Amino acid sequence: MRQVLIVAAFAVVLLALYLDLAIRNDPTSVDFNTYVGAAQVGLKDGWSHIYDQGLVSMQQQQFVPGSREQPFLSPPTVAFLVAPLAMLPASTAYVIWALVSFVAFALALALSGISRGLARWVAVAGALTPWWVMHAVNVGQIVLMLAAGMVAGWRLLRDRRDVLAGVALAAMLLKPNTVLLVPLALLFATRYKALASFVATSAVVGIAAAVLLGPHGVSSYLEQMRGPWPSGADNVTLHGALDADGISAIALRVLIVGAVMAGSYRLRSTPGLVLPLAIVGSLLVSPYLHGSDLVLLVAAGWMVWEERQSIPWRALLIIAWISASPFLYLRGDSPHLRQWPWLEIAILVGLLLTALVPLTTWADSRRRAPA
Repeated sequence: MRQVLIVAAFAVVLLALYLDLAIRNDPTSVDFNTYVGAAQVGLKDGWSHIYDQGLVSMQQQQFVPGSREQPFLSPPTVAFLVAPLAMLPASTAYVIWALVSFVAFALALALSGISRGLARWVAVAGALTPWWVMHAVNVGQIVLMLAAGMVAGWRLLRDRRDVLAGVALAAMLLKPNTVLLVPLALLFATRYKALASFVATSAVVGIAAAVLLGPHGVSSYLEQMRGPWPSGADNVTLHGALDADGISAIALRVLIVGAVMAGSYRLRSTPGLVLPLAIVGSLLVSPYLHGSDLVLLVAAGWMVWEERQSIPWRALLIIAWISASPFLYLRGDSPHLRQWPWLEIAILVGLLLTALVPLTTWADSRRRAPA
């Protein structure tokens, strides 16, 4: 009976993946065009000018005439990463980027899973079907690369290969606001080698970026980070979900950060749950996010799915998957962006309860990480 259920689930997941890949109506590649615009400015005018939004706008129009423009607000590492594609025709460059980023995330899931047999591939394919993933592919978002790094770091951290885990988790430098609490979680989980490796890798990359940008480029980037953020960037935040602002927003963020620190310490002997706790907490405290950033919620949910086989967890994650699946999205019935933080809160609370309640009470059959 169990095998029949797994086969049936796999068929449903494959149908969802087909719908997600074959029927898309979102505008494409706007984020990738912005990355390339900044990279072209760096290659032609010098890397210190990549936050000159006038130059970036000109390069975007030269790359894809008539395309929608937006400012380049990403870390310089993103412009460096796409620079090899900047001299290719727009359509070719985008296809390469879309394939590489999607395959990177898919391979990270496939190679990092701890399930066995067909159940492993159900989990991998299922994690690729939420509409957030293909939306990230369509706009050419860097978040898929970040999610791949988080998934790889999760498996390495779980296997106690801490030095390599720290290197993988340095993918945070591609979009820090979405995984801001990961280093803090490593500290409170007493994974000092992983934290030291992360800091060392980040320092090397940061110094190299600062040298390329120069004082003018660094100051321009810091100025951009002061805001204001693009319109709609607070939909998937506490402000969008709870209308939290001012003192109330600060209080909620302090509470969430404290909960992540305490939960990470309690889960220090269960490293596979520390990272999803940090990711979900980061999404909740971030001041600005877009729909594509929910790919990190997919990654965190997949980690929990692999770690926890108990009925309450599986039920919550299946409900989340159905809500984000193309079955509802293509009908226009998927929840609004402002509603997804409530799912993040539910997962955060569940992880904190897992940290507080002894593992034996969850009737969890998942094997512990090796010593």
